[in-house]
Amino acid sequence: MLDRRRLRATHASGARPAGAVLLGAIACTASLHAQDIDEGSTQAASVRPVATRPALSSNRWQEDWSALADPALRTQWGDALKYIALSDTDQRSYLSLGANLRERTEMSDAASFGIGNSDNTYLLQRLQLHADLRFASYWQAFMQIEDARTVNKQVIGGADRNPWDLRLAFVAYARSFDAGTFKARVGRQDFAFDLQRFVSLRDGPNVRQSFDAIWADWETGQWRFIGFVSQPVQYDDRHPFDDTSNHRFRFSTLRVERLVLGGNELSAYYSRYSRDGARYLDATGDERRDVYDARFAGKAGAVDWDVEGMAQRGHVGGKTIDAWGSGARVGYTWNLGWHPRVGLQVDAASGDGRHGDGTLGTFNPLFPNGYYFTLAGFTGYANLRHVKPSLTIKPAVHLTVMGALGFLWRETTRDAVYVQPNVPLQGTAGQGGHWTGAYGQLRADYAFNANFTGAVEAVHYEAGRVIHVAGGHDSDYLGIELKYMW
Repeated sequence: MLDRRRLRATHASGARPAGAVLLGAIACTASLHAQDIDEGSTQAASVRPVATRPALSSNRWQEDWSALADPALRTQWGDALKYIALSDTDQRSYLSLGANLRERTEMSDAASFGIGNSDNTYLLQRLQLHADLRFASYWQAFMQIEDARTVNKQVIGGADRNPWDLRLAFVAYARSFDAGTFKARVGRQDFAFDLQRFVSLRDGPNVRQSFDAIWADWETGQWRFIGFVSQPVQYDDRHPFDDTSNHRFRFSTLRVERLVLGGNELSAYYSRYSRDGARYLDATGDERRDVYDARFAGKAGAVDWDVEGMAQRGHVGGKTIDAWGSGARVGYTWNLGWHPRVGLQVDAASGDGRHGDGTLGTFNPLFPNGYYFTLAGFTGYANLRHVKPSLTIKPAVHLTVMGALGFLWRETTRDAVYVQPNVPLQGTAGQGGHWTGAYGQLRADYAFNANFTGAVEAVHYEAGRVIHVAGGHDSDYLGIELKYMW
């Protein structure tokens, strides 16, 4: 985002999202909790001048383990399986195995503010195993299976549990030419844009979002062009390996990026979001949503910023869509001890202003990131105005602490209050005023080493009158997470 290397790292799966590989190194973006992924090149023609171990990435397929062709770098447990040579002459033909394990305990005294939910303390567990095959100079085959489970969770959502299923399985091709670099992928994959406001890996919940897709991009000079067609994977937790995708739910995109004014990034994209049988408070039917998005992000001295706006048109059943969403983040970091960063986040999204007319104004956040507001899930990206000042510090090399206050209003009182991912709270539409509530958030991230990280997040939400009228009340959340990557 700040230079060409950062731009290359702003999108996952080739659409690389912004941030740090280690959770403990997210001082610049901790208030957003956007997962960052450094893209490991899949090009055999690109050889590092100095062989080094790759940094572990949230998207494991982006790691390049060819450096371990040098036996002197095989210094850690399991390195014999991180690089299994397939050729005596080509060090970039190899097989690499790996695993992720995340354990998170969550305590919520009132999920969805207690409307239809009671106190609950539970465990979320996610295990992922992968194999990464590099071969024939420009090719890669990657497969990852995932086992996501819950223990003692009373209300199971669609992103909570998915025992033993195929999360990723694709073939990729990447090759550099004099004019630029071409990349393509076919199969089950994932991708995310920018801060993951609207298109994300969905790393916050227990089950990440995958797409059965064909992806291609061309990078040349200061430009990058991306296009893909996809069917988002629909999850079923009844049996192993029962997830599917079909033509009833599709998502396709054309995107262009350009580095401007030095290393700052300007990007725009058009997406077509198609879902049969969609249901909103004021519309039901097949959804055909045209999405227009523009973003400008960068850094000047100690100031960093990220501004994004989205317009949505189309129809749901017989109703015309007229919706919009926007988000902005700005921060200032002092070059002092603890590297304090003061940040301000402002977000807004439309709601449906008039029930029963021919227009649907409720914004669809598409595939939002569970980290973007808080992990507590109290805030959905629809019918809202949100202001969030924050302070982030690094008291130690591997420790990042962030504190924030959030203030929320509804864009229109005729639409509901929404919680994650895009769920209307029963009894809130047409009731109460604009004020929704305020929350305090405290989060600490610590990197024990390159493989093992931990995080603690606490949120207290003071509910507004509209939530109390609907039968809800103030809410508290505490999450404790440990993550191991090999």
